[in-house]
Amino acid sequence: MEDTTKVLDLLDELEDLLEGATSVPLTNKIVLETEDIFGIIKDIRLALPDDMQQAKWIIDERDRILLEGKSEYERMLREAKKQADFLVDSDEITRRAMKKGEEIIKDSKIQSKVLKMKTYDYVDRMLYGMQQKMDELNMKYFGEMYTNLEHTFTAINDTLTENREEIRSLAYKTQNEDEEAE
Repeated sequence: MEDTTKVLDLLDELEDLLEGATSVPLTNKIVLETEDIFGIIKDIRLALPDDMQQAKWIIDERDRILLEGKSEYERMLREAKKQADFLVDSDEITRRAMKKGEEIIKDSKIQSKVLKMKTYDYVDRMLYGMQQKMDELNMKYFGEMYTNLEHTFTAINDTLTENREEIRSLAYKTQNEDEEAE
C-alpha cells in the first residue's frame, strides 16, 4: 500500500510539473525539463518492485511447498519399503506388507498430487490478483500519461515538419531569386 501511495504521489508530482510548465507564446506548446520527467519516471519504477518481490516470494513459497511434498512422499516411500522388508518372513505377511506398501505409496502419491494442485491454485490466485492490480494501475495512470506524452511528441513533430517545410520554401525562393537575377 505504501508503494502504491508513493506511485500516486509521484504521478501527482508529474501532473503538477506538466500543469506548471512554461507555455510558448503564440502556440499551444509548453516547455519541460526532460531531466525532471525522467527523474519522476525513474522514481515510479523504483516504487513498483515491491509488488514484483511479492510475486517472487509466492513462486519461492510454491517451490518450497512442492519440495516439502516431494520429501514427504520420499520419506513415506522409504518407510513403506522398510515395512515391506521387515515383514518378508512369510508369504501371508509378505502379501499383506506388499498390499499395505502399495496403499501407502498410492496414498502418498494422492496426497502429493493434492498438495501440488492446492499450491498451483494458490500461486495462480496470487499471481492473478497481482496481474489485476498491475492492470488497474496501468489503466488508471500510465495510459493517460502515455496518451498525453504521445500527443506532446506528435505536436512537436508536426511543428518541426512545418518549420522544415518553411525553410525549404525559403531556400527554394532564394535559389529562384538568384536565377531570375542572372
